[in-house]
This record gives sequence, structure tokens and C-alpha cells, in this order.
Amino acid sequence: METNQRLGVSGPGATGDYPDHGRDRPIYGTIERARRHLLRYGFGAAALVAAAAVISLAAGGSEAPGRLPASPPAPQVSVAQVISRQVTPWDEFTGHVEAVQSVDLRPRVTGYVERVAFREGQMVRRGDLLFVIDARSYRAEHERAAAELARAQSEAALARSQDARTQALVAAKAASREEADARHAALAQSLAAVRAAQAAATRARLDLGFTEVRSPIDGRAGRALLTVGNLAQADATVLTTVVSVDPVHVYFEGDEQAYLRYLDTADSGRRAAVGSPVRIGLADETGYPHAGTLDFIDNQVDPRTGTIRARAVVANPDHTLTPGLFARVQMAGGGAESALLVDEKSVLTDQDRKYVYVLGPHNVAVRKDIELGRRVDGLRIVRAGLAPGDIVIVQGVQKVFFAGMPVAPTVVAMGASPSGQRVATGAGVGAGAGVN
Repeated sequence: METNQRLGVSGPGATGDYPDHGRDRPIYGTIERARRHLLRYGFGAAALVAAAAVISLAAGGSEAPGRLPASPPAPQVSVAQVISRQVTPWDEFTGHVEAVQSVDLRPRVTGYVERVAFREGQMVRRGDLLFVIDARSYRAEHERAAAELARAQSEAALARSQDARTQALVAAKAASREEADARHAALAQSLAAVRAAQAAATRARLDLGFTEVRSPIDGRAGRALLTVGNLAQADATVLTTVVSVDPVHVYFEGDEQAYLRYLDTADSGRRAAVGSPVRIGLADETGYPHAGTLDFIDNQVDPRTGTIRARAVVANPDHTLTPGLFARVQMAGGGAESALLVDEKSVLTDQDRKYVYVLGPHNVAVRKDIELGRRVDGLRIVRAGLAPGDIVIVQGVQKVFFAGMPVAPTVVAMGASPSGQRVATGAGVGAGAGVN
């Protein structure tokens, strides 16, 4: 600093408060001081350039020779061994729930609603009373019909007695045959009148009974569409709806390729089409917790959509499957078969090709192109490209930038979550064949 003051140099270079340029700050200060000194004593621009070059060369020559940058550490990845086991392939469809039985409840007689005898939305049994229609006029008609029947029966009894006496008189030749025939015809007419009166009385009794509207099935009742005091027209007015809840039907549609595959499977005897197991899941459920069986396949493919409708019957003891709900459907695609399974997160796409990275010798990533099959239990079937025993990179695959890249593997279970428990660590990785 004394020298600087003696030479008249001041500023950041004189006090050491030069700008922060890392390890080049001493060089910067030296150049700045030289520049100020040369300018002070009248040296030109050429001298400034030459001085700066000399100082820079001197500074460069004082540093150690350059070295190659160190290689980055191998990325940490999780690996899992390919699963080889017997699986039953399942095809996935979308469908909806429908009631096995659904009734629009209509009255059989016309009249005014006198009482609503159920709570809307409740479970009802077959024969439970739901609505009562004003029965006074029907009760009177029933009584009139009963009286008509009694009169006809009385007249028939008299005609029978007269016919019997006439037959006795004809036998004693005390009455003519013509009179006997008339008596016999009167008896036949009175018996016919009895039968007509009986039919009228039966109809009147039925109409009286129809004033009590009862549930024809077991199920859940909807809301009352007609309330007390409103007119219900016979066979026209809908009073409410009742739907069965256990079991239920699930309708879904499959494409013609799946249909033909199932026909081939059925013909080979591995699985009958009707009776195949079906699994159902709702929109908010994980997996397919409801089991059922296929019980119907339509008799034709819809030419507009190229699909065919099928139906499954599913037990519903807890009434979870409400008619109208969206349903996810899985149907067994054939018999059990041996397959290799991998986590779908490990599968990468290169244009139209699918591939995975497997752990090769010396813990390097080796690319293998694969052919995928269906999904099974959250994993993906690999039809070709892998062998039993292959170890696949399942997590951290985005860190592998090219085939042959070294990696630091940690063994996990196939299908484990990213935070799943580790099976082994990179310390147990062998150099000859990947993870030991």
C-alpha cells in the first residue's frame, strides 16, 4: 500500500477492495494498478495492452496444469426382478348397473289417492301396501254384485225345483212334454245367470282389492309421484317406481375383436363364454371388489359401433351397487397361463416401440425392446423381450440417458411404491452380473 501511495495509485486496487471475481481478484487488482500507473506517467494505449497481456500470461503460468473434469456419480435407481408366475388375463370394459327387476307402479282402478302408505326411498317387500285409493264406490259395487249373485242363486234353486216336479208329472203323464222342456230351459237360464252374477261379483271384489296398491316385488321404492287427493287413472298414472337391489345386472359392451377372441376361447374348451367370472368396481373404488358371472350375450353385433352387449349378474347384499351407477368391468380372458410381469412405470416408449432398461454386467443399463400384453393385478404382462431372472429398472428410469450408462441400483419388490421398503442396497451390487 505504501508503494501505491508513493506512486499516486488510489481506488479499489490500492486498498484491495476490487470487485469480487473469485480467484481472479489479485490479477484484476494488479492490472488495475498497472493501468493507473502507466496513465499517470503518460504511456499510451499500446503499452496498456502489452502490460495486461504480460500480467495475464504470468498469472496463467502460475496455476497448475489443467485436469480432466471428474466423472459424475452413477445415478441412484431402484431395480426389481421380473415376476414369473401363472396368471389369469382379464379384459377391461366400462358399463353401468341396472336393476334385475324394475316396476313402474300403476293403479288398476281409477280413483282419488286417499293415503300414501310408505316412506319414500325405503326398502319394501312383495305385497307391502304402498297406496290406498278411495274405495267407497268399489265397495258399493261389490255389495251390489253380491246381491245380484244371491238373487240369481235363488232363482236357480226355484227353477231346479220346478224342473224336478215337471219331470215327475211327465212320468205320471200328468204334464205335457212341452211344459217339461220349458221348465228345463228355465233351469238352464237361471244357472247361466248364476255364473254371470258370480263373474260380476268376482270382478267387483277384485276392483275393491285393487284400491290397495301393493308392491309386486322386493326392492327399494322411489318417491311418490302422486300425493293424497290427486286422481289416479287406471293403467295410466305412475304412482312410484320399485327396483330390485339384490342381485343386480351390469351391462357392458365389448368390441368385436374381444368377442371373437372369447368365441375362440369357448370353442377350445378353456372357458365357456356364459358363466365366465366377472369383477366389478365403482368409480370411487380401488380395484374390483365385487364378483359376478356373465349370464347373457346379445345375439348380434351393433354394425354402427362394432360392439356387442353383454350382461353380468352380481350379488349386492350391502346394496352398494345402485342402479344407474357407472361400473368398471373386468372379465376373465381365458384360462391360467404362465407369464412374465413388470411394473408399468418401468416401460418406456420410443415412437412405436416399447422398451425397458435391465441391469447388465458391471451395473450398467441395458435396453431391451419388449412386447406388452394385458394388465394383471396392477402389473403388465410382457409377451416378448424379457427372460425370467432379468432385473428391470423400475424407479429412477428418467435418470438413465443412454444404454450402457452406469447406475447405482437398489433392489425393491416389483410393483412397490416409490417409498416402499428396500430389499437390498447398492452395497450388495456385484460387478459381474448386476445386483447379486
